Amino acid sequence: MQDEYRTVARAGVHETEVNRSRFLCALAPVATEQEAQDFIAGVRKEHADASHNCFAYVIGADAAIQKASDDGEPGGTAGVPMLQMLLRRHMRYVVAVVTRYYGGVKLGAGGLIRAYGGAVGEALDTLGTLTRRRFRLATVTVDHQRAGKVENDLRSTGRTVRDVRYGEAVTIEIGLPDADVEAFRGWLADATAGTAGLELGGEAYGDA
Repeated sequence: MQDEYRTVARAGVHETEVNRSRFLCALAPVATEQEAQDFIAGVRKEHADASHNCFAYVIGADAAIQKASDDGEPGGTAGVPMLQMLLRRHMRYVVAVVTRYYGGVKLGAGGLIRAYGGAVGEALDTLGTLTRRRFRLATVTVDHQRAGKVENDLRSTGRTVRDVRYGEAVTIEIGLPDADVEAFRGWLADATAGTAGLELGGEAYGDA
């Protein structure tokens, strides 16, 4: 598994103009290929009158799924440069659709490649990206008397507290980088005089 990946911070649209052609790049974070396809379909419906709606997406922290479409532009001049821009920026779980409204001036193959790739790059700069890091899910079980202090200490040291549940004891779900597990185990034993339990779960990704 990848230790971390980058994705787009939020969905949005950024517009550029090249030789009177309008290029609207719509970007969105997506969890699955189906979500990416649904987003593309939505943009195509919204801009049904456009000259082209080209797309590229990358799914998976290891970029296992990659697809691109030129949507009628000359082969390799739209979808591929869009995809290459996403990969060059190490973007994952992201979909980009560039809608072109033709302005009457032909751009040529080189011009199209720069325009489509550039539209994605500018949209990423405008909308912003975030890094998501791999961590181990862990559950801390602690008595009610110590729970408040443990939770506060976790938050104040920047730990990711995912959930807190109150029952006979208090269970606090956290995310830990693998490298921190043993040090955290020692800290928890010291902080609770050895009374807290720590159970390690699976792996997930969270905001770095």
